[in-house]
Amino acid sequence: MHLKSLTLRGFKSFASATTLRFEPGITCVVGPNGSGKSNVVDALSWVMGEQGAKSLRGGKMEDVIFAGTTGRPPLGRAEVSLTIDNADGALPIDYAEVTITRIMFRNGGSEYQLNGDTCRLLDIQELLSDSGIGREMHVIVGQGQLDGVLHADPTGRRAFIEEAAGVLKHRRRKEKALRKLDAMQANLARVQDLTDELRRQLKPLGRQAAVARRAAVIQADLRDARLRLLADDLVTLREALRAEVADEAELKKRKEATEAELRTAQRRETALEEHVRQLAPRLRDAQETWYELSQLAERVRGTVSLADARVKSATTAPAEERRGRDPEDMEREAARVREQEAELEAALEAASRALDDTVAHRAELERSLAQEERRLKDVARAIADRREGLARLQGQVNAARGRAASARAEIERLAAARDEAQARATAAQEEYEQLKAEVDGLDADDAELAERHETAKRELSEAETALSAAREAATAAERDRAANTARHDALKARPKPQGRHRRADGRVRPAHRTARPGKKKC
Repeated sequence: MHLKSLTLRGFKSFASATTLRFEPGITCVVGPNGSGKSNVVDALSWVMGEQGAKSLRGGKMEDVIFAGTTGRPPLGRAEVSLTIDNADGALPIDYAEVTITRIMFRNGGSEYQLNGDTCRLLDIQELLSDSGIGREMHVIVGQGQLDGVLHADPTGRRAFIEEAAGVLKHRRRKEKALRKLDAMQANLARVQDLTDELRRQLKPLGRQAAVARRAAVIQADLRDARLRLLADDLVTLREALRAEVADEAELKKRKEATEAELRTAQRRETALEEHVRQLAPRLRDAQETWYELSQLAERVRGTVSLADARVKSATTAPAEERRGRDPEDMEREAARVREQEAELEAALEAASRALDDTVAHRAELERSLAQEERRLKDVARAIADRREGLARLQGQVNAARGRAASARAEIERLAAARDEAQARATAAQEEYEQLKAEVDGLDADDAELAERHETAKRELSEAETALSAAREAATAAERDRAANTARHDALKARPKPQGRHRRADGRVRPAHRTARPGKKKC
């Protein structure tokens, strides 16, 4: 595995796209001060996930974006792509070449890509951690860092040694395992608290569920009773409505019959009035005849009186005066007067009979007219009473219909309330069963959680043991290194030997061996 190429675009002083190709072996970047050699190293560190702006020799992370010059405007983003040759499969990924890309925008947004696919920083760190490279590995030694390594205290020197030995990734994994254990312990404590809380609430919930069931039963009985009462009221109202409708139909029939009789009476009244109009001329003729006969009767009575007076005067007058007229003439005149009187009496009698017949017929017509008028008044009064009764019945029918509609609305409301109460009761029952199942499941999972906790504790103990062994090995390595350093310093401080002998392999061998400090020479 080796670095194959590095492409910079808009990173610090690399405004244009610049690609550096590396071959296996050692590659040197040579240039004067300020030419951007350190920017290449910063680009390597930045593309592998460096998050500290000071490590990149800047004040903030946006400083890595090309800031512009007098002849070129600033850019809006910085992009660095690192291509690694993975032909030997050192990286745990099924690609012969792996390209890691990091893009930084001026608004603060950042994006990571792995072979062109967007990924997380954690994915890149996990990929590079097994290979021994990354931003936390000291494979990139910048300016001033070598002096820090040489003059480091034992703690810093130990960190360098652990990193070189590959302990850093195990330490990170240990820290991750510890975080998982802490999270598991917190989850276990939370589960235990939830179990205790659910156990504490189980009995009140059971009592509440029982009360809810009793309340549901009571509400169901109450709804049934109300529904039965409303059903009885509805049946009664329907019967009353049916009776009212029947009465209304009967009244309509009677009204129609009465209106038919009224029309018949009106037609009869019209016929009688027409007959009266037809008899009116005859009545006037009869009256005129009666008047004429009355005059004739008066004349006859006057004539008779005159005749009587003449007869009386004739019988009482002296003979000389009576001999004034001829008795035969007087007899003839008297006979003529009697004939006229008889005729007048016959005419008077006929006129009297005609007048009596006319008066009787008129009286009969007047009685019939009065009777018909009374019948018309009675019929009109009956019609008014029927109309008033019909209006009253119509009001009763409307009231009954309103009560029926109210009853239906009440039934629908009660049915909806019943369905809602049933839904609430079902939901309460389901919640109770769910809580009970959760509590049972928590009781059943206690053993599993305890076993997992014991396993995690064992793994933690093994990890701590391995860590202690690694620390002891590191301490031993540190002691050996210190001893070797002291031996090296002592050897450097010794004077050079006077003569040398050349070995068979061509190396120079000292003429004599100087004993180590604190040991006798054999």
